[in-house]
Amino acid sequence: MKGIILAAGKGTRLYPMTRPVCKPLLPVYDKPLIYYSVSILIEAGIREILVIVPPGEEHVFQALLGDGSQWGVSIAYAVQLVPRGIADAMLVGAEFIGQDSVCLVLGDNIFYGNGFSKILKSAVSNAENKGRCTVFGYYVPDPERFGIVEFDANGKVLSVEEKPQHPKSNYAITGLYFYNKEVVKMAKQVKPSARGELEITTLNDMYLKQDELDVQLLGRGFAWLDTGTMDSLVEAADFVRMIEKRQGIKISAPEEIAFKYGWIDRDTLLESAERYGKSPYGQHLKNVADGKLKY
Repeated sequence: MKGIILAAGKGTRLYPMTRPVCKPLLPVYDKPLIYYSVSILIEAGIREILVIVPPGEEHVFQALLGDGSQWGVSIAYAVQLVPRGIADAMLVGAEFIGQDSVCLVLGDNIFYGNGFSKILKSAVSNAENKGRCTVFGYYVPDPERFGIVEFDANGKVLSVEEKPQHPKSNYAITGLYFYNKEVVKMAKQVKPSARGELEITTLNDMYLKQDELDVQLLGRGFAWLDTGTMDSLVEAADFVRMIEKRQGIKISAPEEIAFKYGWIDRDTLLESAERYGKSPYGQHLKNVADGKLKY
C-alpha cells in the first residue's frame, strides 16, 4: 500500500495566519501539523508517500520533509494546481498510485489513541487482501460541518452524506481513508458537486453502493482533532501539550516510530536529534536512542 498526504489547502478560515504559510506547516504545540499525518502513515507501515502541495510551495515542504530517508521512507511531491476537492487527490496521484491500494490522510488532521497502529494495519490488510475500503467514524456535536455516516439499528452503514443540513447521525467521517486497488478508476467517475468539488463523500458512497466500504468507529480512548478553525487549532495544541506533559512522551514523532519499527538505526535517530538542537523534541529523540523509553 502507498500513502498520500493532501496538504494543498490554503486554510482560508485561518487567515491572516495562513496567508504566508500553508495550514499543514503551522505548528501544533511542538511540531508542524504535517508531522502528525506523516506519523499516521508510518504507524500503518506505509513507506512510499506522496505529498500533494499547492503551486509554488514545493520547496517549503521539501525543505521540511526532504526525501523521507531520515524516517526510512520515500517521499515524493505533486502539485494540485487548483483545489478541486479531496477526491481529486486520487487523480493528482494517479501515476504514483499505479495499481496499488492507497491510504489518504489529510494534512490537517490529528489522531491519537492507544493501539491505533493495530487498527491502521488492519485497514491496510483489509484493502490489500480483501479488496475492501475503510474509513473512520467519530462522534461530533456539529455534524453539519462534516461528511456524515448513517447506521441502522444493527450498526450497518446505510448512507454517507456531505455536510447535510439535517444530519442523520452525529458520526463524522474523519480525514483518513484506506482504498483498494480500484480507487483511481473509481475517482475518475466522480462528478463535481454543486459547489464544484470532487467530494470524497461521493467516492465513499460509490464504494458503499458496491458493498466495499467498512466504517470503523473510533470510540472511547481515541481522539480525532480537526484543525479547520482558529479554536480547533488552539484546542489541538492544548490537547497535545496536556498528553505530552502528563505522560512524558511525544505524540506523532516520525523518527521515534521509524526507529521502533527498525526502519532507521540509532545513528540516524541521533542525527535527527542533533538537528533539532536543544529543543524538547530533540531531547526526546535522544532519550529514545538511549533506551530510556520502553514500549
